[in-house]
Amino acid sequence: MEQFIEFVGNNLALVIMWVVTLVAIIIYHQRTSASSVGPQQAVLLINRQNAVVVDVRDKKEFDTGHIVESINIPLAKLKQRITELKKHQQKPLVVVCKLGQQSGDAAKTLQEAGHAEVYRLAGGVTEWKAQSLPLVQK
Repeated sequence: MEQFIEFVGNNLALVIMWVVTLVAIIIYHQRTSASSVGPQQAVLLINRQNAVVVDVRDKKEFDTGHIVESINIPLAKLKQRITELKKHQQKPLVVVCKLGQQSGDAAKTLQEAGHAEVYRLAGGVTEWKAQSLPLVQK
């Protein structure tokens, strides 16, 4: 701990720049990414507000288990197939991926396309399974 305090004292400008950079990154991510919802909140959105679930995993992963009535549009093809979601423009969208990491990029793309209410499922399908929520398997 003494070495840390000594380092901060000797390199105050460097430490301040590091903290400012960290804060800027956090603020940027909060402003540019969609709101995150847990599985229980997603269920409420689906049941009460007729939210549409958009699964951005590959077809192979989608077939191993997906949320009921979800639409499968792989992340790599989202920009080309975004017109398929025009009829759901007024409904909330819940974007789902495997672990909740890729859904942020997809949500941002959907927001740029004009969808007002876009949420990403925190933890993805993995968290959905962990909470013993139902999946459709082919």
